[in-house]
Amino acid sequence: MLSFIKQQITDSISTKEALLNDADLLQQIADAANLILKSYESQGKTLLAGNGGSAADAQHIAAEFVSRFYFDRPGLPSLALSTDTSVLTAVGNDYGYELLFSRQVEAHGKAGDVFIGISTSGNSPNILKALQSAGKMSIKTIGFTGLNGGAMAQYCDVCIKVPSPSTPRIQESHILIGHILCCIVEETLFGHLNKIDG
Repeated sequence: MLSFIKQQITDSISTKEALLNDADLLQQIADAANLILKSYESQGKTLLAGNGGSAADAQHIAAEFVSRFYFDRPGLPSLALSTDTSVLTAVGNDYGYELLFSRQVEAHGKAGDVFIGISTSGNSPNILKALQSAGKMSIKTIGFTGLNGGAMAQYCDVCIKVPSPSTPRIQESHILIGHILCCIVEETLFGHLNKIDG
């Protein structure tokens, strides 16, 4: 069992090392941060969506923007589109699961916002539909995917493809990337308020 635990940790580290050593991926993370910064500087917001574990990641990242990351500062508007059970069941029942997030993008989004779609496969139909709706509305789009980006890659202004075929390793890197984006945005917009503890 201990060797299995060590192998899981080693695999996670290896994925992050691959991310660290890929200059193009690092630039894509920077590009994503700049899209989010530009939106917030123009009174925009972020919308995030995913399914299953990716839904949890979307909620996690939205919470970091709204509440705080490292230090106290004004909240930033951010919505995870998987949290309202009445909306989810209404849209799912009336229009179908594939339109679950696109309907909400159409309702809450506006030009200048940013939509972040999270899918380890890059092929989640409801994320693809949401990306398409966002593009039609002049909402910038960021994708968090796995190794090849799947079908999402063609619909994203920035598509961050974690260099792994393993769902757990991809998800671990997705939350790392989300944390990096939150940190950059918070420090850039509110660094003058920085009171980092520890």
